[in-house]
Amino acid sequence: MVSLFHLFDDIIHLLRIISGYFVQTKNPDESVSPNGISRWQFLTRTGWVLAAIPFLSILYGVVSGRFNFRILKNTLSFPNLPPSADGLRIVQISDIHIGSFFKDFNSVKPGLEKINELKPDLILFTGDMVNNYAEELDGWIPYLSELKAKYGKYSILGNHDYGDYVNWSSEKAKAENLDQLKAMHSEMGFRLMLNEKIELETAPGESFELLGVENWGLGGFSKYGDLSKALENSDSEKFQVLMSHDPSHWDAQVMDKTKIELTLAGHTHGMQFGIEIPGFVKWSPAKYRYKRWGGLYREKDQYIHVNRGFGYIGFPGRIGMSPEITVIDLKKA
Repeated sequence: MVSLFHLFDDIIHLLRIISGYFVQTKNPDESVSPNGISRWQFLTRTGWVLAAIPFLSILYGVVSGRFNFRILKNTLSFPNLPPSADGLRIVQISDIHIGSFFKDFNSVKPGLEKINELKPDLILFTGDMVNNYAEELDGWIPYLSELKAKYGKYSILGNHDYGDYVNWSSEKAKAENLDQLKAMHSEMGFRLMLNEKIELETAPGESFELLGVENWGLGGFSKYGDLSKALENSDSEKFQVLMSHDPSHWDAQVMDKTKIELTLAGHTHGMQFGIEIPGFVKWSPAKYRYKRWGGLYREKDQYIHVNRGFGYIGFPGRIGMSPEITVIDLKKA
């Protein structure tokens, strides 16, 4: 951008020099603004300022933005919520990508502490614990084990958790990596759900269904998820919550095709870049790839919330798209 301003400045100077052979003119730098600089100096300095804005934004995103954990709260009402679940608090986290933090425990710990400070009844993690390797969790298990919830912690796998983006020495090595990751979920106190359903009892004789499917995505992403298997022997009259990593799954197989009232997803990260001013603007390049890319969406009586991610991958920062901790308070309609 600075080069464009300099080029424009140079062209004007050249034209004035040429015209000077024919018409007597003042030195172009004699046109001085009230602050004591020429208009051409002003243009050059303006170019530097405008060029500095994206540079400083990137610098902030790398140094601070990736650790600026924000809490987003929603209150949702459902008629078939068990009376004993009125006021139940779900805290959703997603896309930790723990390997990207490079053992920076002190920077991540405040984000984990914020989760416990919310006093969740239920913690739901919607996939991508690691970038590729189970060993990325080495050293982190004590920290993630500290997360507590009244009715427990539940998790699913995301597309990165399967190790699909690594050239493994053998299929056995890949399978062993996944088995190790599954065991680590258990070690951290997470109940990993693999295309299944459980009933969460909130009072004697009162419960709702929690479903968790493996990754199911579009556009080349893996389809390990099997929603029909998770729905086997389910009671559609009961309140249902689904964890599914990729929000594309909601439009393809959940919305209008099931009675699942609330789906929680992640995956998009909001592309770790965007502009969000509540009530005014909500934009990210993620919108050109995903219809539901961040926040809460509703179609008739069904909701999906897309968490923008706790961690990051690729670009080591976040610009205008802070790492997210989602709070959903359930109310009996």
